[in-house]
Amino acid sequence: MSYTTENIKNISIAGHGGTGKTTLFERILFAGGGITKPETVESGKTTSDYAAEEIERKISIHAALGHVILRDKKMNFFDTPGSSDFTGDVILSFRSCEFALVLVDGRDGVQIETIKLWRNLEGREKPRGVFLSKLDDERADFDKVLATIKEKFKREPVAVTFPMGKGASYKGVIDVLNGKAYLVQGDGLEKEGPIPDEYKEAFEAAREKLIEAAAEGDDTLMEKYVDQGSLSPEEMHTGLIEALAENKFVPAFAGAALKNSGLVPLLEFLCDVGPSPLTAKDTAKAADGTETKIPIDPAKPFSGLVIKTAYDQFSGKLSWVKVITGKLTADSETHNVSENKKERIGKLYTCQGKKLEEVKELAAGDVGIITKSASMRTNDTLSAADTGLTFLPLRLPEPVHSVAVNASAKKDEDKLGEALVRSTEEDRTFRYQFNAETHETVISGMGELQLNIILEKIKTGLKIDLETHVPKVAYRETIIKKAGAEYTHKKQTGGHGQYGKVVLEIAPLPRGENYQFVNAIFGGAIPKNYIPGVEKGIVEGMAHGTMAHYPVVDVEVKIVDGKYHPVDSSELSFKLAARNAFREAMKQANPTLLEPVMNLTVFVEEKYLGDVMSDLSGKRGKIHGQDSAGGIAEIHAEVPQAELLRYSIDLRSITSGTGSFNVTFAHYAPISGRIAEDVIKAREGFKVTETEE
Repeated sequence: MSYTTENIKNISIAGHGGTGKTTLFERILFAGGGITKPETVESGKTTSDYAAEEIERKISIHAALGHVILRDKKMNFFDTPGSSDFTGDVILSFRSCEFALVLVDGRDGVQIETIKLWRNLEGREKPRGVFLSKLDDERADFDKVLATIKEKFKREPVAVTFPMGKGASYKGVIDVLNGKAYLVQGDGLEKEGPIPDEYKEAFEAAREKLIEAAAEGDDTLMEKYVDQGSLSPEEMHTGLIEALAENKFVPAFAGAALKNSGLVPLLEFLCDVGPSPLTAKDTAKAADGTETKIPIDPAKPFSGLVIKTAYDQFSGKLSWVKVITGKLTADSETHNVSENKKERIGKLYTCQGKKLEEVKELAAGDVGIITKSASMRTNDTLSAADTGLTFLPLRLPEPVHSVAVNASAKKDEDKLGEALVRSTEEDRTFRYQFNAETHETVISGMGELQLNIILEKIKTGLKIDLETHVPKVAYRETIIKKAGAEYTHKKQTGGHGQYGKVVLEIAPLPRGENYQFVNAIFGGAIPKNYIPGVEKGIVEGMAHGTMAHYPVVDVEVKIVDGKYHPVDSSELSFKLAARNAFREAMKQANPTLLEPVMNLTVFVEEKYLGDVMSDLSGKRGKIHGQDSAGGIAEIHAEVPQAELLRYSIDLRSITSGTGSFNVTFAHYAPISGRIAEDVIKAREGFKVTETEE
């Protein structure tokens, strides 16, 4: 059966690790009739955690997709990982959904990943709600956690459901919108009933707040609410739909998923009030770089974005597609704008976890799967015709952890390379490159756990041994003062010889300006046709400095004089003369080493703040400030990259695995003394290979 855009809902389930996302996803599928029996994470049989590495570790590593059908509406749910190592799959779900349901532990409240997820949603202006989980625990406190959310995010959640009791006395939830109670029924679904007398006062207070939220959705409704103090059920319903679509309020839900509690009213609300794809837009870019908002519109010709690539041992390559306009039909042809080629679409599928369900078409707003497309990649734009527009790629964070890797046996290097390329297709936060400076294959990602899982999968799948080590830092060299030098390249080998003389001056440039070439030759001392050779030689000379053979940056080079021979001079002669003249000048200009310095943002519980800041000081870090609220501290610092190569491991040790961080390149900074001596010593034996073609 196919579903039209107005009858589709897309919901991302996200939250800090351990808040119960997979359990909620499993129980939602059960409550909505998508599966007949819910499983536990411990059993290794849940619908969404089906990969071997997920079953073994009992955590979500990949985003999973499932759906339920309620009142002829299709609701797609994404179960996403909680660890920051796998944030890429959370982001693809945010891009694909019109509503995010953020799980918050009813005992522990706002945690580090909650904050990071919320910020991401704020940046997208994405409608969202919160589901307070595990409210059947003695330590749970619904009202206290809601207050913490308000304090931390400056948004007051509005209860759509709230709990009846907690711990051993937990009985279920009150549905504020529909005025019902839902009582826990053992292993079965919760049972609908009247609101117990002891909760009627709390219900009336909560309903008043929900009516206020509905009034926010429409100016006319607000006027009526102000005049009459209330809204009819129909007006309330309409107002909530409009207010939520415009991200004007944050609905809050209560529940205990393992008891199947809080699920039915949650599904009812999402079905009736949850934002429709028709309220959403995506962003595309034209060839000239201008960006355009594209409404999700079933009336337009087909277009879509490939949001994820996965490989299944039975079905082969799976390309997940979010349809943005029109509809995608099985056994059709479309244009891959990103690759500029035709794509033959065979069968189309939706899914419940790993179980594929064939469909004939996918309407605008829906998410589905194309199988066995050889050329389709994540972030590719598909469309009915080449419009010149490409949808913006997923906004993914920069990697924070890197490892150098090689196959123990040289014969396995090619297989390793192919496997790493495939891994970058499956997880776009994973990077792989050969560093020509350090002669290492370096993989990078969001954390040690992510990289370990990828490498373990390759080792097991290909049956090859791998070696890993901390990658080398890409240092740079520069100069402190002005200097000059000259060099004459002269070679006689019979017949035409080689001759070129170059006189140049070098001077330091401000940090980050890299290189500037100035031709100050007058009177034809060096003919114009040889000047390109001079610059080539300088660029080659800058490739390897005179201290430790690292590339040279932030230098102005001025060619001021020279000499040529009418027969023996050539571009090659002047290139070699310039290269050697540059290196001679470098030696006279007080060369110094530069190291990369990174911007670091660390998120930790306040109790670890002192230890983390002390550790950063020991890493030559400069603390620029900190913020603290809701028990979570955020530290901003600049730290040399050399000190951060194992920081994901260090931070995990200091914070008992709870800390998290982001890192981006800031600038290069000079180093001297013992640190510079160690860097130079480590490069002893490095050989510069250059050609004299």
